[in-house]
Amino acid sequence: MGTVLKRNNVRVVGTGKQAMLFVHGFGCNQNMWRFVAPSFQDDYKVVLLDLVGCGDSDSSAWNADKYSTLTAYAKDIIEICNELNLTENVIYVGHSVSAIIGVLANNIQTDLFSKLILIVPSPCYVNKGDYLGGFDQDHMNALLIQMEEDYESWANTLAPVIMGNPDSPLLSEELHSSFCNTNHKIAKHFAKVTFLSDNREDIKKVNTPSLILQCKEDNIAPEFVGNYMHYHMPNSTIQQLNIKGHCPHMSGPKATINAINNFLN
Repeated sequence: MGTVLKRNNVRVVGTGKQAMLFVHGFGCNQNMWRFVAPSFQDDYKVVLLDLVGCGDSDSSAWNADKYSTLTAYAKDIIEICNELNLTENVIYVGHSVSAIIGVLANNIQTDLFSKLILIVPSPCYVNKGDYLGGFDQDHMNALLIQMEEDYESWANTLAPVIMGNPDSPLLSEELHSSFCNTNHKIAKHFAKVTFLSDNREDIKKVNTPSLILQCKEDNIAPEFVGNYMHYHMPNSTIQQLNIKGHCPHMSGPKATINAINNFLN
């Protein structure tokens, strides 16, 4: 396996010719796609990976300077595609921050992706003027300080908020466990890069057909954010899923699969 593929713990499954690339969100790993990705293996070449510092990626490839912006992760995605000889017509599926990482990769290499599937994306998590990202700056600062001072407590507090499904405590526990199993130093750094980024100008450059999947009662990416993205991405379709929380691929996989299939077909 090439260095790039080993770095990101890349797995390729499925029998189709067209590639479908699944990229997980903050503090997660490729295993979180297990309820969704297998449904596409008969028709697509499914590519799964772990972002550097997450899951079973090679954490020694990480350094704070290189990964100080989301663009570094976007360049990793392009490297993976090049290594797998995927040069065009790739379907990109990104959850949360990786939706925006996909947008950035798309803008760097505009002929790589034929479609973008953006699951609960947000180009900016902090309220700025009349833009309502979901967090005011003081609240975001407090969350990041809590994370710095007591990572376990932060993970304990935020995992159920992100999952948003109190009736499914095992999902929150899995997310909490994933947070805690991620290298804490890397996770703290990635959190700052993620939650303090502002990619509102980048989404305006996307001409690739895109699906924006929203959830109801999502504290991380509220309804305003999805509508904002849809308004500023002229070639986008938006759909709100009747699912609570920020992880529909885990808490509502059937609805998520159906929405993706409807968009692709």
